[in-house]
Formats: sequence, C-alpha cells, structure tokens
Amino acid sequence: MTTKTVQKTVSPTIESRDQMIESFARGEKPVTDWRIGTEHEKFVYALSDHHAPSYEEKGGIRDLLKALEGYGWKPVIEGGNVIALSGADGSVSLEPAGQFELSGAPLDNLHETCAETGRHLEQIKAIGDKFGIGFLGLGMWPDKTRAELPIMPKGRYAIMLRHMPRVGTMGLDMMLRTCTIQVNLDYETEADMAKKFRVGLALQPLATALFANSPFLEGKPNGLLSYRSHIWSDTDPARTGMLPFVFEDGFGYERYAEYALDAPMYFVYRDGRYIDAAGHSFRDFLKGELSVLPGEKPTMDDWADHLSTAFPEVRLKTFLEMRGADGGPWSRICALPALWVGLLYDNSALNAAWDVVKDWTIEERQALRDSVPKLGLNAPIARGGTLRDIAGEVLDIANAGLTARARFDASGSNETGFLDPLREVVRSGKVPAEVLLEKYHGVWGGDVSKVYDELTF
Repeated sequence: MTTKTVQKTVSPTIESRDQMIESFARGEKPVTDWRIGTEHEKFVYALSDHHAPSYEEKGGIRDLLKALEGYGWKPVIEGGNVIALSGADGSVSLEPAGQFELSGAPLDNLHETCAETGRHLEQIKAIGDKFGIGFLGLGMWPDKTRAELPIMPKGRYAIMLRHMPRVGTMGLDMMLRTCTIQVNLDYETEADMAKKFRVGLALQPLATALFANSPFLEGKPNGLLSYRSHIWSDTDPARTGMLPFVFEDGFGYERYAEYALDAPMYFVYRDGRYIDAAGHSFRDFLKGELSVLPGEKPTMDDWADHLSTAFPEVRLKTFLEMRGADGGPWSRICALPALWVGLLYDNSALNAAWDVVKDWTIEERQALRDSVPKLGLNAPIARGGTLRDIAGEVLDIANAGLTARARFDASGSNETGFLDPLREVVRSGKVPAEVLLEKYHGVWGGDVSKVYDELTF
C-alpha cells in the first residue's frame, strides 16, 4: 500500500517581504488556465442513533478513510494516523470533529465539478452503507452539544482548540459544529484579483442568504437562518470579517500581506509535528525572534501555512476563496461555484456585478453582513430595499457570465442550469433554512431529528 506522510520538503527561507508578496503574484494565470476548485463539508453520523462517530471506534472515521482507499485514494499520515487522502479528485480531509471534506481538483468547467462531486458522494454513500454511517448536508449540527462531539487526531487542531476560547466565544463552535461549501477561483493580474476580491466580499452576504441552512442548535430553532455565519462574528476578530481595506484605493498583494502579518500565528510545522505558536507574531518570526523557535526564520511553507489560518469572508492565497455559504445538499454544492464562476470569470459579468455594489459604503456592507444571518434575503441593503430585490439581478448577471463561457456537456447544455436551485430560492422568497423551519413547526411536529431524513446525501 502506498502512503503519503505529512512532511514538508525544503522550502526557501524568507529573506524579505517581497518574497511573501510575490507568492500572490505566482498565482496569476492567463484566462485560458483559470480553473474551479470546489470544497464541500458534510457531517458524519451513525444511522443507528445519530451519534457522531469517533476516529477510533469500529466503523468510525478511521475505518471510513481506510475504506475509501479502495477507490484509489492514497492515505496521508500524521503521527501514525490516516488524517486525509489524496487522489485524482483532489483530497479528502477531516475537519476537527470528523466532518468530511472534499477539496476538489482544479477543473475547467462546472460539468466536471458536478461529476467530481457525484463520484465522491457515491463513494462515501457506498462506504457509509457498509458501516451504518450517513452523511448530512447542513451548515450546523442540528442537535449536538460540543461535548458530544469527537476530536480528530490532527496536531494543528489541538493547538487551535486551545487557542480559540482566548479570542472569541464561538471559535469552538466554528471548528466542531459547522460545515460549508466553498469555491476557489483564479485571477489574471493584481488588478483582476482586487476587483474579484471586492465583488466577492460585497456580495458574500447574498451567497450567505441564498445558502442559509443552519437554523437549529441543540435540537431546537436558534433564532437565525445561518447560525454558521453568525458564529464567525465572534470567532477571532484578528483573522475574520469583511476586510474594509480591500475597498481602499491601491489595494493589492502588499496590503493583503500586511493584513496576514497582523493576524497572530497558530503554529509552526517542523519535523513532522506542530509547534504551538498561538498568539505569537509572524513579524517576530521574520526577525528570528519567535520565542518558540528562537533564532530561526520562517520559510515560504511557513508563510503558506500562516495564510491558511486567516478566515475572512474572502481569502487570498494563490487563488481567491469564496467562504460565505452553509453546507447543503447535492444540488447546492454545484450551485455555489456556478454563482461565483458566472459573476467573476466573465469580464462583462464582473463589471456588471461591481456596478451593483460599488456605491455601498463600508458601513453599509458591514450592516448587511451583520443582518443576513438572521434575516436572509430580507436583510436591508444600501439605499433601500432588501437582498431579495437584487438577488434576481445578480443571478441574471451570473447566468450571462456562464452563457458567455460557453462550456457545454455531452448533451449540449451549458453551465447555466447549475443556478436553478438558487433561482428557486429567489422565486419562492424562502432560503433553505426557512423551508426547514416551516417543516419543523409543521409536518415534523417539532422533531428536529427529521432533518436527517430530509438532508442526508
């Protein structure tokens, strides 16, 4: 059996800030090379009693990972434990409480993305049937306390779990009780990155509303439509939020690097182990003054690791990550990349989307972000009206962008059909969480366990 161990190759030492800034420039790609990378998480539960299986138990998380090796996935080992898998369809990894995540391969079009999603879900469903395990598409555990959830044996998570309560009240909930769908997208130039970043941030609340799917907490309604989104409001203010500086004149790679440097560290990875550096300064590390590694300077791999520990609504690495959506069922996994590819991968669509939001002030953008978790599409927008009033227009822009891309499947269909679940949300005026709440108060008779029947893959 071939295994892959978590081990860093030799990485250049950072001698100047220019290297860190240039790391973003290395992500630039010509339009012909732009790709789509879709990530989606789901909750893992035992069919018998809905408990979240531990890593070690029979038929638990470790057994699920090992069973997936039968589909050609290669194990990634940390501390003697299989903690992830790598393969042609990207990687399968574990969130802190055992949530399964597929980080998909960079693909040319949405047809390929949805086929990749389908392969993954069919594989985990087949393995789940063998072990009596189900997979749930929601943004928040509907019925679990933190204490009821297992912890996965990953070194970085142990550090984060210790640090989170020091900087916010809901960081542990973020780690243990939430699931999301994300999409990673490319940029051509620094200016292209900046414009996509701005549109992505400004419209991220719309994505949160359209995908809002976390209305339950510990067995009852929590008063919100996207509790997952609400959790980010008090997780760690130094590494989350709407990043007002992105909308300032001159924003680019250097300004984002400064933001990342201001975010305190979590860890440094050395010799197969994670060294706790939580709360320490990467700026001190650059000077060789990191107390947990005295005299040592960071490498470019350390910088890449550090960038992965910032959690704003849109994140820059060597690509842009759209991070505002709750986890959900199969069709919405494909809908999230459709929305953002349509808006950001066609220049006319990108310009039209920017026209929708360009006059909003920093305060108006923040107010929208703050109101969406509770109000969804009814959240008020700048200059009057609600998100629902612009949702149809934004979807039309995305539809035009996808049409212009002209990526067809074998039957001759373009990519616009992947927007259909979102069009239904706008048509009905009900975000997914509102549909679930209607059922909870109606046919479910107040029994939140019915959500397992409703949203299991």
